[in-house]
Amino acid sequence: MLKTMTNGILTVSADTAGAELHSISMGGTEYLWQCGDAWRRYAPVLFPFICSPGNKSYRADGKEYIMPTNHGFARDSEFECLPDSDGTMSFLLSSDEATKKVYPYDFELKVSYCFDSQDSSTLRVINEVKNTGDRQMYFYLGGHPAFNCPLEEGLGFDDYYVEYSEPETIVQVWNGTRTVIENSRKLSLTRALFDNDVVMKDAPRSDSVTLKSSKGSKGVTLSWDDTLGCIAVWSPTGNDDAKFVCLEPWTSVPVYEDDGCPDIEEKKHAVKLGAGCSFTFEYKIKVF
Repeated sequence: MLKTMTNGILTVSADTAGAELHSISMGGTEYLWQCGDAWRRYAPVLFPFICSPGNKSYRADGKEYIMPTNHGFARDSEFECLPDSDGTMSFLLSSDEATKKVYPYDFELKVSYCFDSQDSSTLRVINEVKNTGDRQMYFYLGGHPAFNCPLEEGLGFDDYYVEYSEPETIVQVWNGTRTVIENSRKLSLTRALFDNDVVMKDAPRSDSVTLKSSKGSKGVTLSWDDTLGCIAVWSPTGNDDAKFVCLEPWTSVPVYEDDGCPDIEEKKHAVKLGAGCSFTFEYKIKVF
């Protein structure tokens, strides 16, 4: 079921299917990728894994589990739509027999979208995980919003860049090692940039990234709090129909970085959450 809200400046839609954003529009401009053939998603919620463990398998309490889908199961789950409140839409996913076949923990995952009270062109995205069980649980959590690129007529994908709020050095290790940027704030977008898949920065100095073009006036800034451990940038390589770029805030690097420890209890980048405790991961999307 699709839900829509507006504050007179922003209009936002999200679906109970995956608690996924479907639209962020302002002044007649749609900022979110509209699930085209090049990628059949809008802005999936990543839980309880970011990417996949090796061979899609891991152990918990000494038992092997298979997580059959990439990025966990939340993005393909039907969420409960919680009662509306002023300027907020919230969706809830609770553990059940189906989730426990692939992930043994009792949990509630609440995803909320709300307008920022200080800036009418900013959307807050709040992910709350509650451990409803009687033992410690482990998980990875992240966002995967895809933003239209270009955002204006007459511009192309290569006219855009991602600007970090602080100088960063990003070294990509995939089929060899390459330095993507060195002590720089600017990541220029090209299709070849993603030949080695996602460009991610672990423990960034920055607290925001901005998608923009020096030839245009419209863009998107994604910012986060100190619960973020990794910011990723991705678009399909070699596909000119993929007119979008994903700005992905994650609690950490992907689960495959912890493949040296098959037991989830030993995966150093997993969030550890005690029985009865809650964890909140928030980021903001500002459009202009």
